[in-house]
Amino acid sequence: MGTILFTIIFFPLVWEAISRWSGLPAFILPSPLEVWARFLRALADGSLLRHASVTLLEVLGGLAIGLSTATVLGYLLAKSRTLERLLAPYIVASQSIPVVAIAPLLVIWFGPGRLSKVLISSLIVFFPVLINTIVGVRSVPAELHDLMRSLRATRWQTFVKLEVPAALPVLLGGLKVGATLSVIGAVVGEFVGSEKGLGFLISLARGLYDTPLSYVVVFSLVAMALTLYGLVSLLEHRLLAWQGIENNR
Repeated sequence: MGTILFTIIFFPLVWEAISRWSGLPAFILPSPLEVWARFLRALADGSLLRHASVTLLEVLGGLAIGLSTATVLGYLLAKSRTLERLLAPYIVASQSIPVVAIAPLLVIWFGPGRLSKVLISSLIVFFPVLINTIVGVRSVPAELHDLMRSLRATRWQTFVKLEVPAALPVLLGGLKVGATLSVIGAVVGEFVGSEKGLGFLISLARGLYDTPLSYVVVFSLVAMALTLYGLVSLLEHRLLAWQGIENNR
Protein backbone atom coordinates (compact mmCIF):
# COMPACT_ATOMS: atom_id res chain seq x y z
CA MET A 1 0.00 0.00 0.00
CA GLY A 2 2.84 2.37 0.84
CA THR A 3 4.48 1.70 -2.52
CA ILE A 4 1.25 2.55 -4.34
CA LEU A 5 0.87 5.83 -2.44
CA PHE A 6 4.51 6.70 -3.13
CA THR A 7 4.00 6.06 -6.85
CA ILE A 8 0.81 8.15 -6.95
CA ILE A 9 2.61 11.07 -5.32
CA PHE A 10 6.01 10.68 -6.99
CA PHE A 11 4.85 10.25 -10.60
CA PRO A 12 2.98 13.59 -10.93
CA LEU A 13 5.89 15.42 -9.31
CA VAL A 14 8.38 14.03 -11.81
CA TRP A 15 5.95 14.71 -14.63
CA GLU A 16 5.49 18.33 -13.51
CA ALA A 17 9.25 18.83 -13.25
CA ILE A 18 9.84 17.45 -16.75
CA SER A 19 7.07 19.55 -18.27
CA ARG A 20 8.48 22.70 -16.66
CA TRP A 21 12.19 22.16 -17.31
CA SER A 22 11.96 20.65 -20.78
CA GLY A 23 10.41 23.77 -22.26
CA LEU A 24 8.11 21.69 -24.46
CA PRO A 25 4.81 23.32 -25.46
CA ALA A 26 1.59 22.14 -23.84
CA PHE A 27 0.33 20.45 -27.00
CA ILE A 28 3.32 18.07 -26.77
CA LEU A 29 3.72 17.61 -23.02
CA PRO A 30 1.00 19.20 -20.88
CA SER A 31 1.51 19.52 -17.14
CA PRO A 32 -0.45 17.34 -14.67
CA LEU A 33 -2.48 20.40 -13.64
CA GLU A 34 -3.54 21.02 -17.24
CA VAL A 35 -4.54 17.37 -17.64
CA TRP A 36 -6.46 17.50 -14.36
CA ALA A 37 -8.28 20.65 -15.45
CA ARG A 38 -9.18 19.00 -18.77
CA PHE A 39 -10.40 15.92 -16.90
CA LEU A 40 -12.73 18.07 -14.79
CA ARG A 41 -14.06 19.79 -17.92
CA ALA A 42 -14.69 16.48 -19.69
CA LEU A 43 -16.35 15.16 -16.56
CA ALA A 44 -18.52 18.26 -16.18
CA ASP A 45 -19.81 18.29 -19.76
CA GLY A 46 -20.51 14.54 -19.62
CA SER A 47 -18.40 13.64 -22.65
CA LEU A 48 -15.96 11.46 -20.73
CA LEU A 49 -18.62 9.39 -18.99
CA ARG A 50 -20.65 9.08 -22.18
CA HIS A 51 -17.77 7.75 -24.25
CA ALA A 52 -16.37 5.64 -21.38
CA SER A 53 -19.72 3.90 -20.91
CA VAL A 54 -19.75 2.95 -24.61
CA THR A 55 -16.26 1.48 -24.41
CA LEU A 56 -17.04 -0.32 -21.16
CA LEU A 57 -20.09 -2.03 -22.67
CA GLU A 58 -18.00 -3.13 -25.65
CA VAL A 59 -15.29 -4.45 -23.33
CA LEU A 60 -17.75 -6.39 -21.16
CA GLY A 61 -19.45 -7.82 -24.23
CA GLY A 62 -16.16 -8.90 -25.75
CA LEU A 63 -15.01 -10.35 -22.47
CA ALA A 64 -18.22 -12.35 -22.07
CA ILE A 65 -18.14 -13.77 -25.62
CA GLY A 66 -14.40 -14.43 -25.63
CA LEU A 67 -14.47 -16.07 -22.20
CA SER A 68 -17.47 -18.31 -22.88
CA THR A 69 -16.32 -19.54 -26.29
CA ALA A 70 -12.72 -20.02 -25.17
CA THR A 71 -13.61 -22.03 -22.07
CA VAL A 72 -16.04 -24.30 -23.91
CA LEU A 73 -13.70 -24.91 -26.85
CA GLY A 74 -10.69 -25.18 -24.54
CA TYR A 75 -12.39 -27.89 -22.50
CA LEU A 76 -13.28 -29.85 -25.64
CA LEU A 77 -9.73 -29.57 -26.99
CA ALA A 78 -8.28 -30.61 -23.63
CA LYS A 79 -10.43 -33.75 -23.62
CA SER A 80 -9.85 -34.69 -27.26
CA ARG A 81 -6.38 -34.86 -28.80
CA THR A 82 -7.93 -35.58 -32.20
CA LEU A 83 -10.02 -32.43 -32.09
CA GLU A 84 -6.96 -30.46 -30.99
CA ARG A 85 -4.92 -31.72 -33.95
CA LEU A 86 -7.72 -30.74 -36.31
CA LEU A 87 -8.38 -27.25 -34.96
CA ALA A 88 -4.98 -26.19 -33.61
CA PRO A 89 -3.56 -25.02 -36.98
CA TYR A 90 -6.58 -22.80 -37.61
CA ILE A 91 -6.54 -21.35 -34.09
CA VAL A 92 -2.83 -20.57 -34.25
CA ALA A 93 -3.19 -19.11 -37.74
CA SER A 94 -6.00 -16.85 -36.57
CA GLN A 95 -3.81 -15.54 -33.76
CA SER A 96 -0.90 -14.85 -36.10
CA ILE A 97 -2.97 -12.11 -37.79
CA PRO A 98 -2.67 -8.77 -35.95
CA VAL A 99 -5.96 -7.47 -34.60
CA VAL A 100 -5.22 -4.12 -36.25
CA ALA A 101 -5.17 -5.89 -39.63
CA ILE A 102 -8.44 -7.77 -39.20
CA ALA A 103 -10.34 -5.01 -37.40
CA PRO A 104 -11.18 -3.07 -40.62
CA LEU A 105 -12.65 -6.25 -42.13
CA LEU A 106 -14.86 -6.83 -39.11
CA VAL A 107 -16.05 -3.23 -39.25
CA ILE A 108 -16.90 -3.69 -42.95
CA TRP A 109 -18.67 -7.02 -42.36
CA PHE A 110 -20.62 -6.11 -39.23
CA GLY A 111 -20.85 -2.34 -39.58
CA PRO A 112 -19.40 0.48 -37.48
CA GLY A 113 -21.77 -0.19 -34.58
CA ARG A 114 -21.15 -1.90 -31.26
CA LEU A 115 -21.17 -5.46 -32.60
CA SER A 116 -17.91 -5.13 -34.55
CA LYS A 117 -16.13 -3.65 -31.49
CA VAL A 118 -17.41 -6.47 -29.27
CA LEU A 119 -16.17 -9.08 -31.75
CA ILE A 120 -12.74 -7.46 -32.01
CA SER A 121 -12.50 -7.39 -28.23
CA SER A 122 -13.60 -11.03 -27.95
CA LEU A 123 -10.99 -12.12 -30.50
CA ILE A 124 -8.16 -10.62 -28.49
CA VAL A 125 -9.50 -12.22 -25.29
CA PHE A 126 -10.05 -15.64 -26.85
CA PHE A 127 -6.54 -17.07 -27.21
CA PRO A 128 -5.06 -16.56 -23.72
CA VAL A 129 -8.21 -17.90 -22.07
CA LEU A 130 -8.29 -20.86 -24.46
CA ILE A 131 -4.69 -21.85 -23.76
CA ASN A 132 -5.11 -21.50 -20.01
CA THR A 133 -8.27 -23.62 -20.10
CA ILE A 134 -6.48 -26.41 -21.95
CA VAL A 135 -3.51 -26.28 -19.58
CA GLY A 136 -5.75 -26.17 -16.52
CA VAL A 137 -7.92 -29.14 -17.52
CA ARG A 138 -4.91 -31.24 -18.51
CA SER A 139 -3.10 -30.42 -15.27
CA VAL A 140 -5.52 -32.58 -13.29
CA PRO A 141 -3.53 -35.63 -12.08
CA ALA A 142 -4.57 -38.93 -13.63
CA GLU A 143 -4.72 -40.46 -10.14
CA LEU A 144 -7.58 -38.16 -9.23
CA HIS A 145 -9.50 -39.22 -12.33
CA ASP A 146 -8.94 -42.85 -11.31
CA LEU A 147 -10.24 -42.01 -7.85
CA MET A 148 -13.40 -40.45 -9.26
CA ARG A 149 -13.99 -43.49 -11.45
CA SER A 150 -13.49 -45.81 -8.46
CA LEU A 151 -16.16 -43.80 -6.64
CA ARG A 152 -18.45 -44.25 -9.66
CA ALA A 153 -18.76 -40.54 -10.21
CA THR A 154 -20.67 -39.41 -13.27
CA ARG A 155 -19.08 -37.21 -15.93
CA TRP A 156 -20.92 -34.21 -14.54
CA GLN A 157 -19.72 -34.95 -11.00
CA THR A 158 -16.15 -35.34 -12.25
CA PHE A 159 -16.44 -32.06 -14.12
CA VAL A 160 -17.90 -30.10 -11.19
CA LYS A 161 -16.04 -31.70 -8.29
CA LEU A 162 -12.64 -32.30 -9.88
CA GLU A 163 -11.91 -30.62 -13.21
CA VAL A 164 -13.40 -27.18 -12.51
CA PRO A 165 -11.68 -26.67 -9.12
CA ALA A 166 -8.38 -28.00 -10.48
CA ALA A 167 -8.45 -25.83 -13.61
CA LEU A 168 -9.81 -22.71 -11.93
CA PRO A 169 -6.46 -21.19 -10.82
CA VAL A 170 -5.01 -21.41 -14.34
CA LEU A 171 -8.27 -20.27 -15.95
CA LEU A 172 -8.48 -17.20 -13.71
CA GLY A 173 -4.88 -16.39 -14.63
CA GLY A 174 -5.91 -16.33 -18.28
CA LEU A 175 -8.95 -14.25 -17.41
CA LYS A 176 -6.69 -11.62 -15.81
CA VAL A 177 -4.79 -11.30 -19.07
CA GLY A 178 -7.98 -11.33 -21.10
CA ALA A 179 -9.59 -8.63 -18.96
CA THR A 180 -6.81 -6.17 -19.74
CA LEU A 181 -6.55 -7.16 -23.41
CA SER A 182 -10.29 -6.70 -23.91
CA VAL A 183 -9.84 -2.96 -23.40
CA ILE A 184 -7.22 -2.88 -26.15
CA GLY A 185 -9.52 -4.73 -28.52
CA ALA A 186 -12.41 -2.33 -28.01
CA VAL A 187 -10.21 0.73 -28.51
CA VAL A 188 -8.65 -0.72 -31.67
CA GLY A 189 -12.13 -1.21 -33.08
CA GLU A 190 -13.07 2.36 -32.21
CA PHE A 191 -9.94 3.64 -33.91
CA VAL A 192 -10.89 1.86 -37.12
CA GLY A 193 -14.44 3.15 -37.32
CA SER A 194 -16.67 4.67 -34.68
CA GLU A 195 -18.41 7.87 -33.68
CA LYS A 196 -18.34 7.22 -29.96
CA GLY A 197 -16.16 5.56 -27.35
CA LEU A 198 -12.81 6.38 -25.80
CA GLY A 199 -10.96 5.36 -28.96
CA PHE A 200 -13.00 7.86 -30.94
CA LEU A 201 -12.33 10.48 -28.27
CA ILE A 202 -8.56 9.97 -28.65
CA SER A 203 -8.86 10.39 -32.42
CA LEU A 204 -10.91 13.54 -31.90
CA ALA A 205 -8.39 14.96 -29.42
CA ARG A 206 -5.53 14.21 -31.81
CA GLY A 207 -7.28 16.01 -34.65
CA LEU A 208 -7.92 19.05 -32.45
CA TYR A 209 -4.40 18.96 -30.94
CA ASP A 210 -6.10 18.66 -27.56
CA THR A 211 -3.23 16.75 -25.97
CA PRO A 212 -4.53 17.08 -22.37
CA LEU A 213 -7.72 15.29 -23.47
CA SER A 214 -5.61 12.50 -24.98
CA TYR A 215 -3.90 12.06 -21.62
CA VAL A 216 -7.28 12.03 -19.87
CA VAL A 217 -8.52 9.26 -22.15
CA VAL A 218 -5.33 7.22 -21.77
CA PHE A 219 -5.54 7.40 -17.98
CA SER A 220 -9.23 6.49 -18.17
CA LEU A 221 -8.36 3.38 -20.19
CA VAL A 222 -5.67 2.45 -17.67
CA ALA A 223 -8.17 2.89 -14.84
CA MET A 224 -10.69 0.70 -16.67
CA ALA A 225 -8.15 -2.07 -17.26
CA LEU A 226 -6.92 -1.92 -13.66
CA THR A 227 -10.50 -2.08 -12.37
CA LEU A 228 -11.28 -5.17 -14.45
CA TYR A 229 -8.02 -6.77 -13.33
CA GLY A 230 -8.84 -5.98 -9.72
CA LEU A 231 -12.33 -7.47 -10.03
CA VAL A 232 -10.89 -10.70 -11.45
CA SER A 233 -8.34 -10.75 -8.60
CA LEU A 234 -11.16 -10.34 -6.09
CA LEU A 235 -13.08 -13.14 -7.79
CA GLU A 236 -9.96 -15.28 -7.68
CA HIS A 237 -9.52 -14.60 -3.97
CA ARG A 238 -13.09 -15.65 -3.24
CA LEU A 239 -13.23 -18.72 -5.47
CA LEU A 240 -9.82 -20.01 -4.41
CA ALA A 241 -10.20 -19.34 -0.70
CA TRP A 242 -10.20 -23.10 -0.17
CA GLN A 243 -6.54 -23.22 -1.25
CA GLY A 244 -5.58 -21.02 1.68
CA ILE A 245 -7.49 -23.29 4.03
CA GLU A 246 -5.68 -26.33 2.67
CA ASN A 247 -2.29 -24.63 2.97
CA ASN A 248 -2.94 -23.72 6.60
CA ARG A 249 -3.65 -27.30 7.60
